[in-house]
Amino acid sequence: MKKEILFLLLDKWSDWEAAYLSVGIQMLAGESYCVKTVAIDKKEVISIGGFKTVCDYNLSTIPEEYEALILIGGLSWRKDSYDEIKKIINQSLEKKKIVGAICDAAGFLGTIGVLNNIKHTCNDLHDLKSWAGDKYLGEDKFIPKMAVSDNGVITANGTASLEFAKEVLLSLKNIPNETIEKWYQFHKLGCYTVPWPTIENPIDISK
Repeated sequence: MKKEILFLLLDKWSDWEAAYLSVGIQMLAGESYCVKTVAIDKKEVISIGGFKTVCDYNLSTIPEEYEALILIGGLSWRKDSYDEIKKIINQSLEKKKIVGAICDAAGFLGTIGVLNNIKHTCNDLHDLKSWAGDKYLGEDKFIPKMAVSDNGVITANGTASLEFAKEVLLSLKNIPNETIEKWYQFHKLGCYTVPWPTIENPIDISK
């Protein structure tokens, strides 16, 4: 059975921040993983670009078993305290699941104390400190990079959808690093040196 990777999408989610990662999972590891989408309390969410997504789950129907929780940024992360999202994030961390967050979703992690003891990045440190207030005590762990991975938590700024995808794919552990690097270089530089995988014929990572 394929392991599920959950993408949490709020209304006005950032289309581009999910694209590289979701496609990378399907094309590089489609034999082992599948992408599922999660809404807060309804099935349908609309992205910044106007894409309407009918989600697989809402917060009350998320399965017990999944491989990773991916929080996609957008224009709604500052509109609520999202207690139910906090609960899901904390449960994921307790279960040692991979947690990835990009753009304002990464900032949201700072507002609930997740970034206090791990290396991380975000859109802007000063903005994060202002938004999170005394809940954020991790300034000494902040790294001014596009994407940072530490102890199973991946954070990225909103310009780094490709770098975010790379770090999450690396965190899955069973895709060869060389394969991920070649995939990354193709999308970053337009350079690729191995046969292009497809959803129907993904790279066999079991060998």
